[in-house]
Amino acid sequence: MPDGLQHVRERWDEVAGRKVRSLQAGLQHDGHVDVVLVPGLGALGYLVDTLAGCGAWARAHLLDVPGFGHRASRVCPAEIGAVADAVSGWVKEVVGGPVVLVGHSTGAQAALHVAAAQPELVRSLVLLGPTFPPEQRAAKGLFRAYVRNSRHEPPGLWPATVPDYLRGGPKALCRFVRSAQQDEPERVITEVSCPVLLARGEHDAFAPQPWVDRLTAAAPDGRSKEVAGAHTFPFRRGGMTAQLIAGFTSD
Repeated sequence: MPDGLQHVRERWDEVAGRKVRSLQAGLQHDGHVDVVLVPGLGALGYLVDTLAGCGAWARAHLLDVPGFGHRASRVCPAEIGAVADAVSGWVKEVVGGPVVLVGHSTGAQAALHVAAAQPELVRSLVLLGPTFPPEQRAAKGLFRAYVRNSRHEPPGLWPATVPDYLRGGPKALCRFVRSAQQDEPERVITEVSCPVLLARGEHDAFAPQPWVDRLTAAAPDGRSKEVAGAHTFPFRRGGMTAQLIAGFTSD
């Protein structure tokens, strides 16, 4: 078990009449920072080591939204707007104050909506591998990106994600992807007032550099960073990803 993972614990909170599952790491202390992680396409496994890494310097939470991580944890429809609403509600009820909000992939799209609509809840925003540029909002462009990106992903990624995808089911996954393709992050990010960090893996075909550059330029206070890896670069690089988040947060 990687360092820190033994300290990850499960919790359930009631928000708007629903039980919301999350994984948590780190201890509460005076002046603690809350880091909230929103996964891509509802799969938690590939972000657990990032959660543990963040737990070394903050109280960190990995939200099971829309609820693919447990058979009893379905929280909301598998759509960007619904996930954003679920995240906002959870932050209000459970944390109650501004957080460092971190989203990966479609989770980055949901996190972006939270920061734009509820600025009082987000002190800083980290978008890891933000999806989808306009050319990927049609099936052909998305498939091409998938093929290019898959060449650079580690084989162990499938066991970390497929169980959650299976619990979610193909209908919900397709609904999630279509919702993300219909979203327009380039418009939403102009409404974000907090500092924003956009990070991509050097081989990330879902978040190509021109797209990240466009989003960074559109953000009122944005900066970007390229790291090693492909779209799911946080997988097995949780320490590096946590340091990236910590460095941005402490700037």
